[in-house]
Amino acid sequence: MATQDLLTRITIDASICKGKPTIRGMRFTVAQMLELIASGMTFNEILADYPYIRQDDISACLLYASVMMNNKDFVLQY
Repeated sequence: MATQDLLTRITIDASICKGKPTIRGMRFTVAQMLELIASGMTFNEILADYPYIRQDDISACLLYASVMMNNKDFVLQY
């Protein structure tokens, strides 16, 4: 799937998860996906545990995180 097509899988809606980036408008945030990956879950484990998630959703989350981290206006706050 093309880069732009992947990014369309990430949606932001103020009425869903307080406007946090989510996967296809579901109540599953990009942050949740990144936490699963960071915890050591494999893509296959994620797909097995969350049957409504697709491989392209995982790729879209990683791409979105990459785009955000490459944004020059990004500021990390603790």
